[in-house]
Amino acid sequence: MINKLEITIDVIVHATENISKIFQSFKQIFNVEEEDFTITETTGYFENPIILINSRLIKKQAKIFMKNFLELLSTTQINELVEDIEKNTEDSKFYLRLDKQELINGKLIFSQKDTVKIKIHTPIYNKKDTRKIFSQVFESQLN
Repeated sequence: MINKLEITIDVIVHATENISKIFQSFKQIFNVEEEDFTITETTGYFENPIILINSRLIKKQAKIFMKNFLELLSTTQINELVEDIEKNTEDSKFYLRLDKQELINGKLIFSQKDTVKIKIHTPIYNKKDTRKIFSQVFESQLN
């Protein structure tokens, strides 16, 4: 069992998107409350309003997130995560992206466009252990 687990969630919300639907999705799917997010308002390149939402989950909350996350993935998706460990890991952090619109619809689909960025961090002291440790993270949460 991995004891030190930290999850960071980053989402860019454009003016045309409904932020409450995003928060509702996180509550229903991952049990992450709106209060768990930091909200930053900024302006885009074309002076359009943009909202950045960010959350950092640690300890029990991070483990609950991972459990909920992995329960919703298919075996194929979990295998894809394990296969891509080396490609998606840097400095003890595993990076993945979920399609934001599919998340609002209650589905977890890996994507590279209009995404929810998720960073999974657990200490790795020897780089050669990266695959083993992240495999344990993905597998231990399923038990």
